[in-house]
Amino acid sequence: MGDYQFHWNVVFDAMPQLLQGAWTTLHVSLLSMLVGIVLAIFLSLGKMSNSKILYAISNTWIEVARNTPALFQIYMAYFGLGAFGIHLSPYFAVFFALVFINAGYLSETFRGGFNSIPQTQYSASKSLGLNSYQIYRYIILPQMFRRIYHPLTNQFVWSILMSSLGILVGMSELSGETQRLQSLSFRTLEFFIVAAVIYYIITKLVLFGADLTAKILFKGDIS
Repeated sequence: MGDYQFHWNVVFDAMPQLLQGAWTTLHVSLLSMLVGIVLAIFLSLGKMSNSKILYAISNTWIEVARNTPALFQIYMAYFGLGAFGIHLSPYFAVFFALVFINAGYLSETFRGGFNSIPQTQYSASKSLGLNSYQIYRYIILPQMFRRIYHPLTNQFVWSILMSSLGILVGMSELSGETQRLQSLSFRTLEFFIVAAVIYYIITKLVLFGADLTAKILFKGDIS
């Protein structure tokens, strides 16, 4: 490091602001993930549908979400919509962009989960007198979520890390708050080292919580 001298006291004094930024990161990531899961279910069913309209809508959403950069989605939500008079706050621009991307990626994961369930289970459920809602609610969705649980967890971690792009539209999440604080103190290295550690801790806690949840819901038996 040469003659560089670390001044960690500046970072520790600003820890409340960093933790507030970390909470914003976790908040926007979790909400966008939950909404994305709901939309992904409909997108995956739409892509498997015999309806050409539902297939076209679902396929277009998925193709755009999976084959364009996350930064492009955020810029379109923040600057692109602004050109049409729709002005979103940095938080909601990042939120809607992450929802769009999460739904696109998860829909293909869900489609794989649906296809992995034998068709005989659908037929057997219908023979028992269950309607379509009951079949998916009690038979198909529980099995599908069990099979795609690990990819679902990985997508959540990805969502947390990608939320850092909110810094480019002025969002005060962890990266944005880190940038603001280091610009006031000029302790760039110290602030970004601590921010990296906080990101690491967040993702590890998420993975630990996911493993714990799996043991409770699935008795640790997930593929």
